[in-house]
Amino acid sequence: MNIAQIPVGNMQNFSYVIFDEKNNIGAIIDPSWDLEKILDFLDRNKISGKYVINTHTHFDHVLGNDQIAEITRAQIIQHEKSTNRKDKSVHDGEIIRIGDVQLEVMYTPGHSEDSICLIANKEAIITGDTLFVGNIGRVDLPGSSPDKMYYSLSKVASLDGSLVVYPGHNYGITPTSTILNERTNNPMLNFKTKEAFLKYMVNEG
Repeated sequence: MNIAQIPVGNMQNFSYVIFDEKNNIGAIIDPSWDLEKILDFLDRNKISGKYVINTHTHFDHVLGNDQIAEITRAQIIQHEKSTNRKDKSVHDGEIIRIGDVQLEVMYTPGHSEDSICLIANKEAIITGDTLFVGNIGRVDLPGSSPDKMYYSLSKVASLDGSLVVYPGHNYGITPTSTILNERTNNPMLNFKTKEAFLKYMVNEG
């Protein structure tokens, strides 16, 4: 398994290509801007795009869906709560197979109602806008929920500490992290109670 982290656009977004090197097939995660970077990567590495997968359906994560899907003939996959056009819906705990790569869907509402994280071969996790390096996604947007975010973050923080974290935006001091590092150093994962977390989020908002 290999994961290519591709900086795109002017909102510090990351798009990703997760691929099985043996079978030369992959999934494009959150295509938005600078699609030529993704297409060039696929072409240079002779990777066939099997799926487009969105961690959530905010515009800056889905803008390139249709164009990428048309060029690669990939199927678009989103959580079942998404109301956007998709070819396949997934639910919590479902496995998306891409050759030897297994992506486990973890439903993590909070930033949006259809947010998911993707655990890749139990080695890495694509966290979208649920968890950033040193911070978390906004919860003051339509469809956001501080309460749901607290429980989603608790699920993510309880995962194996060795998982490499690949966030949806380059907002941290490093482009990647680990669950252990975030559990230790991310202040948003270290509230003692849900009430303390919610009080902080209300005051921040």
